[in-house]
Amino acid sequence: MGGGCRGTWGQFASGLVHWAPLGSASGMLFGAHMSIAGGVWRALQRGASIDCEVVQIFVKNNMQWFGKPYSPDELARYAEELRARELACVFGHAGYLINLGAPDGQNRERSLKSLLHDIQLATELGLPFLVLHPGAHLGAGEEAGLEQIVLGLNEVLRATKSSPVRLALENTAGQGSCLGHQLSHLAAIYTRVGKPERLAICLDTAHLLEAGYDVRTPKGWDAAISEVDSLIGLEQVVALHLNDSRTALGSRVDRHAGIGRGQIGREAFGHIVNDPRFAKLPGCLETPKSADLREDVENLKVLRSLVADNLTSASSPD
Repeated sequence: MGGGCRGTWGQFASGLVHWAPLGSASGMLFGAHMSIAGGVWRALQRGASIDCEVVQIFVKNNMQWFGKPYSPDELARYAEELRARELACVFGHAGYLINLGAPDGQNRERSLKSLLHDIQLATELGLPFLVLHPGAHLGAGEEAGLEQIVLGLNEVLRATKSSPVRLALENTAGQGSCLGHQLSHLAAIYTRVGKPERLAICLDTAHLLEAGYDVRTPKGWDAAISEVDSLIGLEQVVALHLNDSRTALGSRVDRHAGIGRGQIGREAFGHIVNDPRFAKLPGCLETPKSADLREDVENLKVLRSLVADNLTSASSPD
């Protein structure tokens, strides 16, 4: 795998380090999405408090178009916390209001400006990439929606050409008119965009199932990943969202569940998290949780137990 948060120390003009040297672990790096309530640095504190190896954040309130710029004090505090934590990767997720697939109009213009704003904030924090939902065509049709997404990405990438932040396109469940539920949609965007080197891929396990990819068996999982490889290339995958699904195979309804508490099931996550093709990539939870993070603690425990079980099995004599 390439990209993402693997490698040596990286540094942006702001002086903020965006990833740390990795240890000797050969498996997937586990963590969770963390709230930035009270200050963006607090997401790092929350993640470290439950032994996350990776943390995903929103760079601002995810249900607002724009947020306040970070102050020098906020950036300094974030940098201080990042240096103090043993996190392999911190990356971002773009706001949910952004829809590059929308027809021309006010919503699309706000989406473009909001994504530019998110990239600026991500650049200031030194994040390597922002996960982005491709967009919804809102009735205009898939081809029209894909064309709008490509045009929008080209505009945004031109305007942010000095930023090294990549946009990691996330596969979707296909709810409503959302594009990205077919992996071929992501491939089409890659093929047509002017600067594909600024793009990446984030794979969501719940969305794969909900979109009709039966990842519950090793054969089904391998078929989906082989499709990613043939259409786009596995070197473009920079992170995985590890979510179970409350809804059934092919439901096209996006509802996350705790690991082993949904339609994918605990056993299936065994072949997912032990896939050597994704060793040392972030595997990030986006599952329902309480303020005390106890559900994250439990889900991380389950994921790590699946890796431990695999190591035990591999080392056992025949």
